[in-house]
Amino acid sequence: MKTKLKTIDLFSGCGGLTEGFESSGLFSTIGIVEWDKPSLNTLTNRLKNKWGYKNADDISLHFDMQRTNELINGWSDLKFGKNKGLKNLISKEGGSVDVIIGGPPCQAYSIAGRIRDKNGMKNDYRNFLFETYLKVVKQFKPKLFVFENVIGLLSAKPDGTSIESLIRESFKKSGYTIIDDLKKAAFDVSDYGVPQQRKRLVIIGISGSYFKGDKQKILSDFYQNFIPKHKTSKMTVGEALFDLPKTKIVNQGKKSHEVIGSHVIKNHIPRYHSERDISIFKELATDLTRKKKKYKNTDDLKSLYTKMTGKKSAVHKYHVLDSTKPSNTIVAHLYKDGLRHIHPDTNQARSITVREAARLQSFPDDFEFLGSMGDQYKMIGNAVPPKFARIIALAVNDFINKYT
Repeated sequence: MKTKLKTIDLFSGCGGLTEGFESSGLFSTIGIVEWDKPSLNTLTNRLKNKWGYKNADDISLHFDMQRTNELINGWSDLKFGKNKGLKNLISKEGGSVDVIIGGPPCQAYSIAGRIRDKNGMKNDYRNFLFETYLKVVKQFKPKLFVFENVIGLLSAKPDGTSIESLIRESFKKSGYTIIDDLKKAAFDVSDYGVPQQRKRLVIIGISGSYFKGDKQKILSDFYQNFIPKHKTSKMTVGEALFDLPKTKIVNQGKKSHEVIGSHVIKNHIPRYHSERDISIFKELATDLTRKKKKYKNTDDLKSLYTKMTGKKSAVHKYHVLDSTKPSNTIVAHLYKDGLRHIHPDTNQARSITVREAARLQSFPDDFEFLGSMGDQYKMIGNAVPPKFARIIALAVNDFINKYT
């Protein structure tokens, strides 16, 4: 049996990337790093109970990636406790890492984030978290790294300098090459069986110590052949959600909906909605089925919001999922409200549940999310869809086998 490639996952979140790599059967996780405790607890639980890691607690590091020297060499403080660090952890696994995966929080690079922030995210510390990722890469020198992020990274210039250029030059100085044209690294996960339109960058960096020859030609092969060969037909919202237990409106105190029937599925609990919001959801879901729609554009939806709430909004708040198409992007903002992800069933008249958000992100139903409902929505919105992560894993494995 072939030895599995060893990975560490930085900024792991609840483990979308790790789930994909584990489900490929080709990789072994030797370390994960995450500062958000509910997300880390969720991934640790998954490693332990799904993937059989008896040392899951030991390889799950709860720490701030910005404190990179301590992360590598060990730390001791009140907030994060005491740990000997990544170097000690990896030494127990032979002292080497084959692949480093992960992606810094994307809010600072996202176009939506720049629109919402009054300073256009120019002062956001997350602009430069790639530097902490780079320090770990430099320390452990993997064959290859996978740096996943939003398309907005291509246009981000927080201090007037292109983040893309900074990343390229920084990794180059450390002995790693990325594709010259990063537009080739952009993918829409809906092309790969994920029931959601979600455009992301998959930046792989290859080590000059392992990959010989024309690096740009090698990288072009990865992007033109290794990932695209896994393309498949698009999956719709209806195909993803309609076999889940339905809910009914009950309006009992702080409980507006309840699941119909006795079948229990984890994390499938509707959030509370007011009678006003329920009436809006019902009207908009109904309108989606009309030949002559009342709400034809953004202005119509803004007007509805003002009419129903007495408030004004610069962006339209409401979006009903179309059961015949992939979903719009699942985002961390779901933890605040679900107005942009309204269930298409007029009888249910609600926003999507945690499990439905997970389905649209392609998490399997046995994946259990821990923490509060808000924590769960946030970690799902921040995750890499596991189905697409598995494709990345398969492509990376085949790629390494061919070129090293």
